[in-house]
Amino acid sequence: MSHPPGLRERKKIRTRNALVDASLRLFEEKGYDATTIAEIAAAVDVSPRTFFSYFTSKEDVVFFDNEVRVAEALRVIADRRPGESAMDLLVRAARQSLDRDFADADRSVEAAQRRTHLIESVPSLQARALHLLFDTQRRVARALHEACPDQLDPVEAASAVGAIVGAARLAAMTCVDQGASPPEVRAAIDKAIDITIRGLGSFGSPGHDAR
Repeated sequence: MSHPPGLRERKKIRTRNALVDASLRLFEEKGYDATTIAEIAAAVDVSPRTFFSYFTSKEDVVFFDNEVRVAEALRVIADRRPGESAMDLLVRAARQSLDRDFADADRSVEAAQRRTHLIESVPSLQARALHLLFDTQRRVARALHEACPDQLDPVEAASAVGAIVGAARLAAMTCVDQGASPPEVRAAIDKAIDITIRGLGSFGSPGHDAR
């Protein structure tokens, strides 16, 4: 049974969230390159040293939730249910991640739009985003193969992860570009996942022969 965080931990969470919010606001107002770490710290009324106790760089702030998201997906995959197929397991991990993202849908989509615009406008952030995307897919694919070695070989696991992640991301970006509402974005992602799973057919099913 997990216990709620104590006072000190709650204060650390509030400070971290405040640094993220201030950073993204300043990046939008002043530009990423023009914003300094000292300005971010001052906006939250902390020292630059405190900033560095939470983040290693401005770039790290932009991708503040990446490792948490990956860790959650890996936990779901490692906890494969008895008799659960590889594809069902992958879809469950993907949809659990979506449930987290859309828990506060209005704020999540608005923040995602601002962050996407920021990443697309800064070459160094584009490069970091691409690196993190491929690293995440490799880690998830490795975990999926390890959880379901009887159903998928490493290449098949990588293909399945790439197909679902790619479809979901492109569907989401297309809807956001069209000004879709949060429920419409979520519905589009779910539809993209369903289409991808149908396209994969029996790939990763219990009867599939992994070679």
